[in-house]
Amino acid sequence: MKTTLRKFRFNRGELSQQQLADLVRVSRQTIVSIEGGDYAPSVKLALLLATKLETTVEELFILEEKDYV
Repeated sequence: MKTTLRKFRFNRGELSQQQLADLVRVSRQTIVSIEGGDYAPSVKLALLLATKLETTVEELFILEEKDYV
């Protein structure tokens, strides 16, 4: 799964990983792991991130071909 989380953080006034983590009540390391593609967020967290970044889950997370196998 590909993520555009970093792009949306910067488009929203260069929000730091820690600031975003505080907004959605997770650790900064969770944001780091999501951005690095090492962690797939829960549906709840994905929805919270999309809401706080004023976008949609579909804009933040894109399935890749390898995700379908």
